[in-house]
Amino acid sequence: MEAVVSGVSGSRRTAPVRGRPRDTDRDVAILDATRKLLVELGYEQLSIESVAAEAGVGKPTVYRRHSGKPALVAAAVEHRAASVPPALRTADLRKALLRTVEWLAGEIAEQEIGLLGALFAGMRGDPDLAAEMRRILRRDEAAMTERPFGGVPEDQLAPGAAALFAELAPALIVHRLVFTGAPCDRGFVEHLVDDILLPLLQRPTTARR
Repeated sequence: MEAVVSGVSGSRRTAPVRGRPRDTDRDVAILDATRKLLVELGYEQLSIESVAAEAGVGKPTVYRRHSGKPALVAAAVEHRAASVPPALRTADLRKALLRTVEWLAGEIAEQEIGLLGALFAGMRGDPDLAAEMRRILRRDEAAMTERPFGGVPEDQLAPGAAALFAELAPALIVHRLVFTGAPCDRGFVEHLVDDILLPLLQRPTTARR
């Protein structure tokens, strides 16, 4: 196989492509197998050998893609469709929070509870996994804090409101789903917004609804 490479003078030359192209089907199979076994076995019992067997590949195939178990698990967590917060056009902080929290609760609820539990347990015992998951969390928080309140004027928001929202809302939703086993229904969403988030995120001088 050859690739066409443009030279500085505008002439064209061909250069061979070295190595075999990566098999993306194997990539997906490895990551799917990792998530499946995390739920079934837990992080502690998960191994590169078990993932390779489940994916139908050899151990070297896994190691060529991932340096070890923490990196493999982090890649499996990241291998999901990118989620986009709802477009908010309202200037009403309560309405913006309700829509954003409903969306966030739906996104988190779609994750397998067993997977979340396995990750939490693994983070307690493996500092490398904890570091990988915190990296992912920081990335997700950065995306979430870009414009979480839509068209709400800045003068209605307390200082650092976006960062505080990104820290509190996911934690409370995960606690509800994983530790209490209760659904994030409309009543919970309204409680989270009205009793916890609004008092913290709006400026004290802003009139309440």
